[in-house]
Amino acid sequence: MLGRIWISLGAFVLVSAATRAGALSAELWSDRSKSPDTRARSAVAAMTFEEKLSLLHGQLALPFLGKMMPAGVIPAAGFVPGVPRLGIPSLTETDASLGVVNPGGIRPGDTATALPSSLALASSFDPALAYRAGVLLGREAHSKGFDVLLGGGINLARDPRNGRNFEYLGEDPLLAGLLAGEQIRGAQDQHVVSTIKHFAINANETNRMTLDARIDPEAARESDLLAFQVAIERGRPGAVMCSYNLVNGSYACANDWLLNQVLKRDWKYPGWIMSDWGAVHAATDAIHGLDQESGEQLDREVYFDAPLRQAVASQSVPAKRIDDMVFRILRSLFEVGVVDDPPKLSSIDVTQGAAVALTEEEEGAVLLKNEGQLLPLHDALRRIAVIGGHAQIGVLSGGGSSQVTPSNGQPIKLPIGGQGFMAEFRAAVYFPSSPMKAIQSAAGKAEILYDNGDFPADAAALAARADVALVFVTRHEMEGYDVPNLKLPNGQDELVEAVAAANPRTVVVLETGNPVAMPWLDRVGAVIAAWYPGQEGGPALANILFGKVNPSGRLPMSLLIDEAQAVRPRLPNHGSEPDARVSIDYTEGSNIGYRWYGAHNVKLRFPFGYGLSYTRFQYSNLKINPGAIPSVSLDVENAGARAGADVPQIYLTSLAGAACERLIAFQRIEMQPGEKRRVTFSLDLRFLGHFNSSAHRFIVPPGRYQISAGHSSQDLELQGSFLMRRTTI
Repeated sequence: MLGRIWISLGAFVLVSAATRAGALSAELWSDRSKSPDTRARSAVAAMTFEEKLSLLHGQLALPFLGKMMPAGVIPAAGFVPGVPRLGIPSLTETDASLGVVNPGGIRPGDTATALPSSLALASSFDPALAYRAGVLLGREAHSKGFDVLLGGGINLARDPRNGRNFEYLGEDPLLAGLLAGEQIRGAQDQHVVSTIKHFAINANETNRMTLDARIDPEAARESDLLAFQVAIERGRPGAVMCSYNLVNGSYACANDWLLNQVLKRDWKYPGWIMSDWGAVHAATDAIHGLDQESGEQLDREVYFDAPLRQAVASQSVPAKRIDDMVFRILRSLFEVGVVDDPPKLSSIDVTQGAAVALTEEEEGAVLLKNEGQLLPLHDALRRIAVIGGHAQIGVLSGGGSSQVTPSNGQPIKLPIGGQGFMAEFRAAVYFPSSPMKAIQSAAGKAEILYDNGDFPADAAALAARADVALVFVTRHEMEGYDVPNLKLPNGQDELVEAVAAANPRTVVVLETGNPVAMPWLDRVGAVIAAWYPGQEGGPALANILFGKVNPSGRLPMSLLIDEAQAVRPRLPNHGSEPDARVSIDYTEGSNIGYRWYGAHNVKLRFPFGYGLSYTRFQYSNLKINPGAIPSVSLDVENAGARAGADVPQIYLTSLAGAACERLIAFQRIEMQPGEKRRVTFSLDLRFLGHFNSSAHRFIVPPGRYQISAGHSSQDLELQGSFLMRRTTI
C-alpha cells in the first residue's frame, strides 16, 4: 500500500512538473516573435514522454487491415495525432508529387489540379515555374486541410526504365536540385511542410523494398546527394523522406551514414526525417537517424510506439534522442507556419490551377524533330488525321501514389493489373483533355479524321487521305514497376511505321514516363516529347502544334537509340521474386546520364539539354570572370522571325586538365525576334570540384578549367578557360 502511495505521489509530481513547465513556457512556443528553435525547445520541455512518443509514429489515414481512423480525420496518405494540450496540431499528410492526391477517390467529389509529369517541369529548365507550381500545390493542400505535402521528388534518373522517373526531375544534379528547391520553397510559403524524397539512391522500382544500391560514397556526394543538398539549401524542406532500398548494405531509413553523418552532421539539416510508408525495420532505426515512422500499418510492428518505449527503458535508445526527434518535428512546424497558420477548408481556384498546368506543359513539351518545318501546322489544311493514344478522350498520366483526380472532369480508367502490392492500383488513367477536340478547335475549317490505331493498315489508309497525320503514342508507367526496355507497347512502333509509309507528313506525339527508342524516327516529319501532359495537355499540345506557343522544352534526360546503349543494358533484377534480396552496383558513380555517355562516346538519339524551337538562337562573345566565385557571360540573340524562349547552357568540359562533362549553369530567357541580350551565369564551386570524404568537403583542385556554352551537352559553340587556385567548400 505504501509503495502504491509513493508511486501515485511520484506520478502526481511528474504531472505537476509538466503542468508547471507548460504554464511557464507557453508564451515561448506560442510567441511568433521567437525563433523556431526557441519555440520548439520550450514545447518539448513541456511535453510528457507519452506525448512525445505520439508524434513519432503515424498511420496510413485510410481504412487498412481493419484499422479505422479516428473521427474527423481526413482520409489521405498519413495522419499523426498532435498534442492538443499544448496547441500542437495533428499532421494530416497528402501525396502531392503532381497534385493533391485523393487516393482511390475516397473523398467523394474532391478534385485537384493534375499537373504534367515532373519530367515536363524539368524540361522547362524554369525555376520560376517550379516555384509557381509549388505555390499551387501548397495552396490547394492548405485549402483541403493538409499541412504536410509528400512531394519534392528528386531521385536522379540513373536508368531510363525506372517506372517512377516521371515523378522526378531528370538526370542532372544541378537542374534537379534547383527546380526541386524552388518547388519546395513555393509550397512551404503557403504554410504547408513539404518533404524532399526519396533519400537516397532510389533509382529503380523493381524490388525497391529489398534492393541494395551499391555506390562509392564520394560519387554519391557528387551526384544524387548533391542534388538533395542543393534543393535542401534552396527550399529548406521541413522534412526529408528516406527511401525503401538499402544503400551500401544498410536500409536507407536506418542508414547512419546517410541520415546522421551526411544529412544531420555535414549539412546541418535541422528538420525531421520521416520514413516512407512501410520502410521501418526496428525501433533502433531511431539511433541511426530516423525521426518518425510513417504508415505504421505497413510495417511488421509499430516500431516507434511500444518497441521504442522499451528501447528507451533499456537505454538502447537514449532518452535525449527522443527529445531531439520531437524537437526536429516541432521546429519545422514552427518555421513553416503550420502552427500559426493552420489549414482552412475552402474551395480551390480551378482557373488558377488550370493556368499553371497549361503553362507547365507548354514550356515542358520538347520538339525533337521538325523536318522541313512541318510544324507549326497552318490553317489552310483540309484534312488532319488524328491517330491512336486514345486522343479522342484525353491524355495519359503516370500511376501510383502520385495519381491525381483532375479538376477538369471525370478521368477514364483502364485497369491493367499485374503482380505485387501495387497491382491493385495499376491502371492507365486518362485525364479528360482530348487532344483531338483541341486540334479540331485550333484547325479552323479542316476536317478531322480519327482512327484508334488498333490496326496499322486502317490507320495508314486514313493517313494517306490526309494532308498531315498526327499519331499519339503512349506508354503507361508507374510506381512499383520498371519497364523492361525502351520500346512502345502494344504494337505502336509498327503503327507509326505504317502511318509514316502512307504519309511522310507524319507528326508523332509521345505521352510517356521515360524516353523511348523511336526506331521509326528517320521516316516521320516531326516528333514532340509531351511526357505525361497533365489535365490541360490537350489545349497545350494544340497550341504547340499550331504555333500559338513556340516550343521551348529541353531534354532533362538523354535519349538513347535503344537500351543496349544503357549503363546496364538488361534491366537489373528483371523477373526476380518481389521479396528477393537483390543489388545493383552503380558503377557509373557520379557520371549519370550524359556524363557517362559522353565519357564512353555513346552516339545518342538526342542529348541532354536538346530541344528545337520555331525560331533560332545564336551565342557569341563568351567571357569568364575568374574571381573567387567565377561567373560566365555571353550574348544571346534571337535570330529568327518568332518570339521564343531559349535555355543557354554552360558546361565544365575540363577540370584541372581532366576531361569531363558537367552542367554548371543554365538560364531560361524569353526573347523577341531580333533581340540580343547579355546573359550572366554565376557558378556553384561544388560543381567544379570533387568531394573529399576525409575533409567532408568539396575540393576544387588548382589548375586550368575549360568551360563551354551551347544548346545541349553535345552542341557546344563557345569555349573559354581560366585558372583556379585550390579551394575548399
